[in-house]
Amino acid sequence: MTITQECQLIVLQPEGRLDLHGSKILEQQLTGLVPQRQALWVIDLVKVDFMDSSGLVALVTGLKAARKFDCRLVLCNLQAPVQLILELTRLDSVFEIFESYDALLSTVNAPVLAA
Repeated sequence: MTITQECQLIVLQPEGRLDLHGSKILEQQLTGLVPQRQALWVIDLVKVDFMDSSGLVALVTGLKAARKFDCRLVLCNLQAPVQLILELTRLDSVFEIFESYDALLSTVNAPVLAA
């Protein structure tokens, strides 16, 4: 028997810098979401080339909000400077991080097999 699980997929793609200004926009988008339970929130950082502590706060706030709604928040397409910040703060062990959006989708769309 093959069981597939449908889930609501929400993709946010900030651009430029996740500094004080950019992170406020991301936080507003995250807190404005009306998710279904067990939705997948994807923050695609392919267009983010800089992140400071404000950006980290926005990501952690988003993660807390996702968990509150029993949702999953993942990051993908991290640029080297953003990856470095997450590694230095050890938040790379807190967030689920995927190399690319396609890599993420391959895990989401994989059928679950049950005996």
